[in-house]
Order: sequence, then C-alpha cells, then structure tokens
Amino acid sequence: MDAQIIWTIVCGLAIVVGVTGVIIPVLPGSILIGISLLVWALVLGSPLGWIIFGIGAVFVAAGMVSSAVLTGRAMKERSIPGRSVVIGLVLGVVGFFVIPVVGLLVGFAVGLFLSELARQKEVRPAISSSVAALKAMGLGILAEFGFASLAAGTWAAGVLIHFLNR
Repeated sequence: MDAQIIWTIVCGLAIVVGVTGVIIPVLPGSILIGISLLVWALVLGSPLGWIIFGIGAVFVAAGMVSSAVLTGRAMKERSIPGRSVVIGLVLGVVGFFVIPVVGLLVGFAVGLFLSELARQKEVRPAISSSVAALKAMGLGILAEFGFASLAAGTWAAGVLIHFLNR
C-alpha cells in the first residue's frame, strides 16, 4: 500500500466520523470533514484533490451557516434567549454521563425546559418554546447533515476518479 491509499482510508474514516458527528454532537462534525478534505488534497497534491477540497469546503461551510441561520432565526422568532440553550447544553453534558446513549438529548431537553420555565413562570409556554427550540435545532442539524453528506459524496466521487485514473 502506498501513502495515498493509507491517507485516503484515514481521511475516509474521519469523514464518516464527521458526518456522524453532525447528528451526534459529542463527535466532531463538519470541521472534521473540512480538515479531512484538506489533508486528502495535500496528500494527493493534484488539481483533482484541490477541486474536491474546494467543492467539499463550500458544502461544509454552507451546512454550518444554514444550521446556524435556521436555528437562530427560529429561536429569535420565539424570543428564546441564548441562556436557555447554554443551560440546555450544560445539562446535556451532565446527562451524557448520567444516562448512557440518550443522556445528551434528554439532558438538553430538560435543561432547555427548566430554563424556559424559570423565564416564563408557566408550564405551557415553557413547553411550547422548548419544543420550538428543539424543532429549530433539529432542522438545523438536518440541514447541516445534508450538506455534510454532499461533501462526503463529493470526496467519494473524487476518490473514484483519482484511483480509476491512476
């Protein structure tokens, strides 16, 4: 095996972890995909590698921006403060260690709800805004996952083109 094959395998595994990390926030996500594409382009040192990196980087950036915009817009429409999200994240991390597998999601949802309950002083509005925040974050994750998958697909096509023409 030569260095290109080894680095292609390593970058491929990192891209899979990155795509998975978009859905499971404990793992690194889009940033890992972008770094993997860059490493692969550097190892190849060919125009194809840089073209694939450029296209993939655009997809990665679009995914991160669309996730932030979609989530931020929905949170702003419902006047949900960033503090609620931060409290949700803190309890999500705690939940990750307390409840295996689903603790991150459960902890985040509980933290978000408790923060909204403290802010709004009523259960129904707190539930409503918490559900809206969870939907917004889910939509953002879905958008970022779609773009991360496009970046991974672009890389896979580049791998096929490179190794079939070698």
